[in-house]
Amino acid sequence: MLSDQLKSQIRAIHNRIKSSLPHYQARAGQNQLVAEIAKILAGTYHRHERIGLIEAGTGTGKSLAYMLAAIPYALSQKKKVVIATATVALQEQLVNKDLPFFQQHSKLLFEFCLVKGRQRYACIERLRQQQKHPELFAAVSDDVVDWQKLSDNWQQRFWLGDRDTLPIPLSDNMWQRIVADPLHCHKHDRRHLNCPFHLARAEIEHADVLVVNHALLLADLASGNSVLPSPDETLYIIDEAHHLPDIARDYFAAQAQLTHNSVWLEKAGKLVQQLIAVLPATVMKELLRFDDSCNELNSLLKPIERCVTEFTPRWFNEKTEYRFSDAALPKLFQQQAEQLSQVSQKALLQLDKIQQQLQENGPEQQLSVRQSLPMLQELSYLRQKIEQQQTLWQLYAVEQQKSVHQARWVALQTPGQHIIGHACPLGVAGKLEQLLFNDAFAVILCSATLTALNSFQYIRYDLGLTQFEGVKTLQVTSPFAYAEKGQIIIPKMNTEPTEKAYTDELAVLLPQYLPDNEGSLVLFASYWQMQQVAEMLRKKGFSLLVQGEASRQALLQLHAENCKHGKRSILFGTQSFSEGLDLPGKLLTNLVITKLPFAVPTSPLEEALAEAISRKGGNAFVQLTIPATAKKLVQACGRLLRQEQDEGRIIILDRRLVTKSYGPAMLNALPPFRRNIEY
Repeated sequence: MLSDQLKSQIRAIHNRIKSSLPHYQARAGQNQLVAEIAKILAGTYHRHERIGLIEAGTGTGKSLAYMLAAIPYALSQKKKVVIATATVALQEQLVNKDLPFFQQHSKLLFEFCLVKGRQRYACIERLRQQQKHPELFAAVSDDVVDWQKLSDNWQQRFWLGDRDTLPIPLSDNMWQRIVADPLHCHKHDRRHLNCPFHLARAEIEHADVLVVNHALLLADLASGNSVLPSPDETLYIIDEAHHLPDIARDYFAAQAQLTHNSVWLEKAGKLVQQLIAVLPATVMKELLRFDDSCNELNSLLKPIERCVTEFTPRWFNEKTEYRFSDAALPKLFQQQAEQLSQVSQKALLQLDKIQQQLQENGPEQQLSVRQSLPMLQELSYLRQKIEQQQTLWQLYAVEQQKSVHQARWVALQTPGQHIIGHACPLGVAGKLEQLLFNDAFAVILCSATLTALNSFQYIRYDLGLTQFEGVKTLQVTSPFAYAEKGQIIIPKMNTEPTEKAYTDELAVLLPQYLPDNEGSLVLFASYWQMQQVAEMLRKKGFSLLVQGEASRQALLQLHAENCKHGKRSILFGTQSFSEGLDLPGKLLTNLVITKLPFAVPTSPLEEALAEAISRKGGNAFVQLTIPATAKKLVQACGRLLRQEQDEGRIIILDRRLVTKSYGPAMLNALPPFRRNIEY
């Protein structure tokens, strides 16, 4: 239970913050959020399962609410707070704006830091080697980089040593030359003590609040908490939580090439010979074992390649992807998967020991940089290749006959004509339950769109929370006066979006809903249809800003400039413009949604999910497609009102909201705008 002292402290902090915020308006929803989150964290609803699923509408002030509830409580219990987000934009807002403001006005003594993956940091020693020994680095591109300028910026602390604050642009190839990978940038080597990655990791120890992205959180949980505090000592706030199941699927997926593997495996043999010549006799045995493992891996992968070559004409007749129905792999894959997984794992363990020896050889065995650098680069490349094989074959080795848990497919990659094997879990509920929910001290999952069709059951299932009794669900509606500030219009149409004539009717009808002197956003479900309609409207004299014809930033700048001068400005965009796009005030008063954002199950994962539901006697359209579409529609409608003073209208040019049985449920899941349905 929350102590009276803690309740008083939270109230006092809230009052200080209110008085510090200009134009502050009291929000009942925010007060409710603070109170409920604090109760969940304190175990008021369940002593052990302190889990909250919270949908907080636009403008409720959820970031401030969860900071108010979580940080004072965590400090009183000597626990850490980990805030995980799905987007860089929210991370930056938290670290650069929200947390500094809260730290200043709460008067609480706490430290916070942003935790990024190793791949986001440079290794300063590697940067110096780029300057000293340019001849050791093969030219992989025509890029010319001023490494000296980068080094000077680091010395003067104008650059923080990470990719996000680079003072000069670097291509992926060039960044890989200086990235702080574990092989080159080792904290036990004194040359690397002051590398940005190790300095950043040292901050974690003293921080009370850690801001991460979902992928890093999952990676850390899966590795046994090598970076973040252990779950039983942590209060997790997972913001933008509707993204977590998909990000987890991506994280636990695997891919590796099934062809042309002999090329890099034969290089491994040559590297072993070079290492034998320079490393001490103590590591000789491990080098020979590693060589044996690479040879064994090569002999196992050769018949796989022959099998793939034989099937290629059948798999890739017209498409570049081929999915294995019911995850049933070719017989040879099934027979060799377990062995391939084990041999790859063995090779990785041997590689670890060799790398350690190469990094830690004593002064009498000290290799020159000229000798060790190319070898370290080769070993790093080898590790990546073998890890990919290990994760793929480990997933392929999991039995799927009784119950299908994976999507499995192969893809033809051009250029190079490599065949890539893929495996992806259909669900991540078990993984999240095991890694996060079973052991965490407390978890708050929040988002503006967590429900589907006004129900939490879909997200509970996806996250693995159906078995937890202590899950507290809460919906806090937006304080915006939707009925006063906006309306939804569904005009009468003759065609449905599935009909051929729909695109022509769209082009005829749209001009009526693109008013002069206003900012409009028109959302399409496909690039093809967007381009077709854009071409027809331009022939009628309309000036349009179309996604893909310039960078997103450039389009938004032009749009803002038009709106500033009271001109008509029309943005055309697809699905990526329906989430995360912020167009407050006059930048958007007229939102047009051409058709419901149904996702056609064309990706191997979507097809496999639908197949698995059908196999169990379910209806994939009802159980999968409709809830997902309803959630996307809510997100799209969320573009209109971004501030309390905003106003405007939403036009939905899809009659299925009226004619289909699922239409009313979708409409009722939208914010309570006034409705004008012309049927």
